[in-house]
Amino acid sequence: MPFLVSLFFGFAPMFLFAYILYWTDRYEREPKILLGAVFFWGMAIAAGGAFIINTVLGMGVYVFTGSESASDLATGSIIAPIVEESLKGLAVLIVFFVFRKEFDSILDGIVYAGITALGFAATENTHYIYNMGYLDGGWDVLWFLVFVRVILVGWQHPFYTSFIGIGLAMARLNRSGLVKFFAPLFGFGIALFTHAMHNTLASLLGGLSGLAIGTALDWTGWLFMFIFILWAISSERKLLKLHLQEEYTLGLLSAQQYHTAISTGKQSSARLRALFSGRYAATRRFYQVCGELAHKKNQFHKLGNERNNVELIQEYRAELGALKEQALV
Repeated sequence: MPFLVSLFFGFAPMFLFAYILYWTDRYEREPKILLGAVFFWGMAIAAGGAFIINTVLGMGVYVFTGSESASDLATGSIIAPIVEESLKGLAVLIVFFVFRKEFDSILDGIVYAGITALGFAATENTHYIYNMGYLDGGWDVLWFLVFVRVILVGWQHPFYTSFIGIGLAMARLNRSGLVKFFAPLFGFGIALFTHAMHNTLASLLGGLSGLAIGTALDWTGWLFMFIFILWAISSERKLLKLHLQEEYTLGLLSAQQYHTAISTGKQSSARLRALFSGRYAATRRFYQVCGELAHKKNQFHKLGNERNNVELIQEYRAELGALKEQALV
């Protein structure tokens, strides 16, 4: 029973957080199968690999120094941030190179990185809640760690790793060789710094005062990231408004469809009504294609005919024409 409770509170909140991230990508949602794959990567490959590597390297520090406190500090402040952000970031890097067609914006980078990190956090939280909670101190410590891991620091891993996604997205949407090279490195560096700072404060300060200071810093960072995500959503709306004007002029979108495509509220209303009229699949796909098309036109404007953008634009336009009469507004 204690393990099942730990498993539930380790995973259920992270599934909820993952859905929240998925929901923020309002105009051009990512494939669920790909998001499930990166969550699994974080949960199994990144978390499992990090546990093994952190343990081995931490033991190496202990053998070399003979100090358990030095080993704990080195593991938390240096080893864990490098190992964990590298393993989580590798999933985002694979999406970036292998599924490049789906990696269209800064918001996409945040979503892929954040959901990878939430998979990692689900496994790590289960480990902390059960092994360091119930086994070390019984039910009282278990519930305390549920509060700490879910409420106080629940968004910490997606916050760190999101900088990797942002760096890769900046490289994705820029012609400059310098930006393509340095933006991912800079994003990785910020991920390491924020992760290491959190762990170092937790190790050095300890106790409730350390928890309070660490939580205040974490929540401040999350607030800035939340504001940044709102800006990214607003930027995507402006992108759709700009790049879908041509489709409206060409008659591929009616005036109502154009205004629905650039409004998340109107899209939600159209999908809800379509759900009860048997036209949900067509309506949902229609507005998804609007988002895909706008992003491909934006990439063509910035990068030229990179990876057959012209062909994709024509394909999306043809699909809009086929779905136009079925989509609700």
